[in-house]
Amino acid sequence: MIEDNIINKEANERAVLVGLVTLKQNETKVKEYLDELAFLAQTAGAEPVKRFVQKLDTPNSRTYVGKGKLFEIQQYVESNDIGLVIFDDDLSTKQIANIENELKVKILDRTSLILDIFAKRAQTATARTQVELAQYQYLLPRLTRMWTHLERQRGGIGMRGPGETQIETDRRIILDKISRLKEELKHIDRQKSVQRKNRGKLTRIALVGYTNVGKSTIMNLLSKSDVFAEDKLFATLDTTVRKVIIDNLPFLLTDTVGFIRKLPTHLVDSFKSTLDEVREADLLVHVVDISHPGFEEQIEVVNQTLNQVCGDKPIPTIMVFNKIDAFSYIPKDEDDLTPVKRENISLDELKNSWMSRMSNNCVFISAKEHINIDALKSMLYEKAKEIHTERFPYNDFLFQRYDDISD
Repeated sequence: MIEDNIINKEANERAVLVGLVTLKQNETKVKEYLDELAFLAQTAGAEPVKRFVQKLDTPNSRTYVGKGKLFEIQQYVESNDIGLVIFDDDLSTKQIANIENELKVKILDRTSLILDIFAKRAQTATARTQVELAQYQYLLPRLTRMWTHLERQRGGIGMRGPGETQIETDRRIILDKISRLKEELKHIDRQKSVQRKNRGKLTRIALVGYTNVGKSTIMNLLSKSDVFAEDKLFATLDTTVRKVIIDNLPFLLTDTVGFIRKLPTHLVDSFKSTLDEVREADLLVHVVDISHPGFEEQIEVVNQTLNQVCGDKPIPTIMVFNKIDAFSYIPKDEDDLTPVKRENISLDELKNSWMSRMSNNCVFISAKEHINIDALKSMLYEKAKEIHTERFPYNDFLFQRYDDISD
């Protein structure tokens, strides 16, 4: 990846967040999205100090928000030493140019912020190549604006990556870089394919889920390894594979990159070689943060991304509802006639909802507090055993003998 510039006071970069209440997303959704955007900003090293929300049927084609709201943001930026304004949706080249012209500060949208975090988190050559490709694909339609302003870029959040060390004036050069990076990733694909073949016929189980739901913590518990885990979004980008043995049964467990709302298509495409581990898994373990107020929407986001990754290939999936230790709810008063909200539903009530129809395909745990981990191990053992005996039916008597001894 292209070397970073010297970043001036990145950790103290003060930012404001901007979102819209539209016909497609109500105030509750916007609050959730901005909460997540604030978490993303903090992960990148910014300090969110203010939020601006406006109600519009659709985003303004010139400046995303209306003229009055933009002036309000400008006044706040100028009087509070703000160096960064982050918008919750993708902005067009024209919108970015117009907003920059009015606010005179650095402008980021959600995608550029995610790309910056990916650039910061990428540790291996594979991850750096994947992130660099995604950065160039993001910049390609924005070349006109970027090349006009690159001379005065100062580095910082959103400025890691392409264009920092030299001025690219020829679109063909960028296309050549994209082509070269795609070839590098094809080579990586071939290498990883050989690695997967060399693992033999062991059952493959992949941890998937929204970012920051506890996948790496579960990985560390089951494999007794030390995969990096942190209470930040996208704590790990690189796929980690460990051999796990539960009772007498070995299998391969894979920790994958987390998904997120509004994840850019080209970012998913760039991480194809990483997500091949998901596509070729025998079983998916979908980890869910049940303490998050929007966990059901997060489940849907993950399912949509999995459909994009796996296509029509059906892969058996179990649900692991993590962080039950952090679950909380507010009981409704008997005389409260307002509609029941998510925060009014208890954990037991959730377990008796649609989750109860999942039979033996879901488990409720706390990886942090080691609650119900034995039940998770038992479920994984049974699922891996089914896959193994289907693949090697002549080994079934070994499990029968072991179960008899255990009894």
